[in-house]
Amino acid sequence: MNNPRPKVRLSRALGIPLTPKSVKYFEARPYPPGEHGRSRKNESDYKVRLREKQRLRAQYNIREAQLRNAFAKAARHEGKTGEALLVDLERRLDALVLRAGFARTIYQARQFVVHRHVTVNGRRVDRPSYRLRPGDVIAIHERSRPMVPFQVAATGVHAEAVPPYLDVRHDAFAAQLVRLPERGEIPVVCDEQLVVEHYSR
Repeated sequence: MNNPRPKVRLSRALGIPLTPKSVKYFEARPYPPGEHGRSRKNESDYKVRLREKQRLRAQYNIREAQLRNAFAKAARHEGKTGEALLVDLERRLDALVLRAGFARTIYQARQFVVHRHVTVNGRRVDRPSYRLRPGDVIAIHERSRPMVPFQVAATGVHAEAVPPYLDVRHDAFAAQLVRLPERGEIPVVCDEQLVVEHYSR
């Protein structure tokens, strides 16, 4: 967890900093790793779409099967498939723990959920993929609140830009999903249409 190098390599390969620690490394060398990293210019349409899909996977820290299943569900949704996909992924418990500022990274948010530090509507939930509905309340379990990471989070230090679909009260260690997010509000770097094209080919 403390070694930033694997995340730095992935950040450079995907063209986006994935963790706060990787930002300075990424800014210093924002091109892909390897001896040909600077010279990669001519890319096939397939490679461009694949990288966009990998970007989305990395930002939510999910497996290929999870993203493929989410896409299949979004494809049955009326309206734009790409937007439906992002709204569905944004409803994940670990994603909302991160957005609320209770964790620094998506990796830490996943760990908090798996270790049963997080409740939904008063009940412990240990599945990062759990989808919330409007009105659901996330909270840090009472026994976990004295822990240093949550005491730090309670100051609001990780919540510089809480999205408008969340109502967060850091002093109460709680956040409510007040409504479904809109695409423009979701803080994910992704051209979702390329992801749709990748899976629709």
